[in-house]
Amino acid sequence: MKDQLVKVFKEKFGSEGDIRSYFAPGRVNLIGEHTDYNGGHVFPCALTIGTYAIVRKREDRNFRFYSTNFESLGVIEASLDNLKYDKALDWTNYPLGVVWAFIEKGYPVDCGFDMLLFGNIPNGSGLSSSASLEVLTGVILTDLFEIKDLSMTDLALIGQYSENNFNGCNCGIMDQFAVAMGKKDHAIFLDTSDLSYEYAPCVLDGAKIVITNSKVKHSLVDSAYNDRRNECAAALKALQSELDIQALGDLTPEEFEAHKSLIKDEIQLQRAKHAVYENQRTIDAVTALKAGDIESFGKLMNQSHISLRDDYDVSCEEIDILVDLAWKIPGVLGSRITGGGFGGCTVSIVKDESVDTFIETIGKTYLEKVGHEAEFYTVDIGDGASRLD
Repeated sequence: MKDQLVKVFKEKFGSEGDIRSYFAPGRVNLIGEHTDYNGGHVFPCALTIGTYAIVRKREDRNFRFYSTNFESLGVIEASLDNLKYDKALDWTNYPLGVVWAFIEKGYPVDCGFDMLLFGNIPNGSGLSSSASLEVLTGVILTDLFEIKDLSMTDLALIGQYSENNFNGCNCGIMDQFAVAMGKKDHAIFLDTSDLSYEYAPCVLDGAKIVITNSKVKHSLVDSAYNDRRNECAAALKALQSELDIQALGDLTPEEFEAHKSLIKDEIQLQRAKHAVYENQRTIDAVTALKAGDIESFGKLMNQSHISLRDDYDVSCEEIDILVDLAWKIPGVLGSRITGGGFGGCTVSIVKDESVDTFIETIGKTYLEKVGHEAEFYTVDIGDGASRLD
């Protein structure tokens, strides 16, 4: 893969100079959705699919970008002297946003680079292609400019900062953290209130993680994602009139039920209920997985989907079809929407002997009901972002 991409880089940008290679994974969140900006727990893992970059530092202040995923866009050019979001710059707003964030935070980025990009994360699938590209750019900048005092957690935070403030999506920290801190065969049990975390071995004896792509694309910036965040903030403010809490994730379900009458708006009440109960489900799910009880883990995934569908209202018809079909198949332990919502993917835990039936049955029925095919990935859990050579 790397050698093939280096060859394309040389064809586009010339073969001279110090050409370097990097990789950042995508991620899937097993449980704990829309909790990361509510001070709750999440349980993501990095994948072995992700984003590859071939890069060479320039001596001037210009950037040249080319993606083999978007060949029709050709080479996109930008400059350090004009770093601002521009829709015409398309996908390059993500790496440019990270360059902007580095400069904002006082790190010396004083010249541009040429970048060739290839990603095997389906775009708009909810598997964090944007966070992968942001953390990848952070790794590239620390390497090219020999910045030694930034940890991988720092790079995750800078990636989030760039997406919030340059690209205008008010995302939480989970995606960038999982991409930066991934560990092979482990999921990350992360408390987003203070970024404390532990690696939990993701041992699914006799079962696989299967991701199903609905092929319905979403754009978080243009969607109702930011609305959900604002609704949760309003619910929190109502609760804070009597409770000394910093985030919805501070509440147990019992505490929430005792004080939920403080939230007068019905929609805000539903959003807060999801955030509180999903946080508890995530804690319970990790406890179950550690005990080897993947049946209970799967049931909690199912409950998570119902809450995301009914209380958080971030599912859609195509995703609900995929999940409903999955729940009917023997050997499916759990299935739910994953990612920001409004399309994208489901994540399912499927017994080994049922994987083929799962793909065949859902694939056929989904095509009949929706009119286009779904894509299926049986995934492995991999390491976080790094330089390859």
